[in-house]
Amino acid sequence: MDARQYAPATQRNREPILDILRQVLPPACSVLEISSGTGEHAVFFAPRLAPRLWLPSDPNPQALASIAAWRQECPAPNLYPPIALDARDAVWAVEQTPLPEVLRGLDVTQTPIRAIVNINMIHISPWSATLGLMAGADRLLPSGGVLYLYGPYRREGRHTAPSNAAFDQSLQMQNPEWGVRDLEAVMKAAEAAGLAFTRIWEMPANNLSVVFQKP
Repeated sequence: MDARQYAPATQRNREPILDILRQVLPPACSVLEISSGTGEHAVFFAPRLAPRLWLPSDPNPQALASIAAWRQECPAPNLYPPIALDARDAVWAVEQTPLPEVLRGLDVTQTPIRAIVNINMIHISPWSATLGLMAGADRLLPSGGVLYLYGPYRREGRHTAPSNAAFDQSLQMQNPEWGVRDLEAVMKAAEAAGLAFTRIWEMPANNLSVVFQKP
């Protein structure tokens, strides 16, 4: 059976996101993608962002199977196998010694993780996952390291479009711990974790790209 899953939004947002990543990612580094979902972004970004190494991850076994299946369908020499990783973990798999088996070929001293990419997770997860993401970025990123976020946000307590308000309501009906977050709250959590806000880009479909950097 084909384990690949599909997220229609990926086809719409991958090119605009790629444009931003090309501007903000450090060169010649490893990029850790937190909450890779279906894996469609990973197989699209990895070959286009070489020679950077792309490390996809997700806590969901079905997502991990989908990422692995997409990687098999669209192989790239700089795309690593998916890592089982929950942003809320006190120690992420990439911080463990020794590294998980799927990462044994990764030399983090030669190609260190200098960027974390997180797309469409913050609103489809408990707030504790956002706090875990910030804490992990603080632990893992060196000075100059980049945290890239993509998704919908409220700004100054208000939704930026009626469609986002409807989306927020549908998310909370699925799980009361989910929902479109206040951008200011996310920025405050990042600041508390020692990350400095650098820039916001307006993106298609009322989404934002938000970038932080480790001082």
